Amino acid sequence: MTLDMLPLGQDAVITAVGGEGPLRCRLLDMGLIPKTLVRVEKVAPLGDPIELWVRGYSLSLRKEDAHNITVEVRKP
Repeated sequence: MTLDMLPLGQDAVITAVGGEGPLRCRLLDMGLIPKTLVRVEKVAPLGDPIELWVRGYSLSLRKEDAHNITVEVRKP
């Protein structure tokens, strides 16, 4: 599953970060690296961008960019 498809409030673990060149580097610099816990906190009224909780802070990310991040749903 990709991060843009993760339901609101669901915890997941990042398994892979895709993209090429500067986009991939930017995602990694923001702390979106494999084995990191992430949760969708809010979704904008029109569905884009989404607000994530990652590493103790909130991060807004466009769905187009979130589509490059593969996650595995974390079971409670």
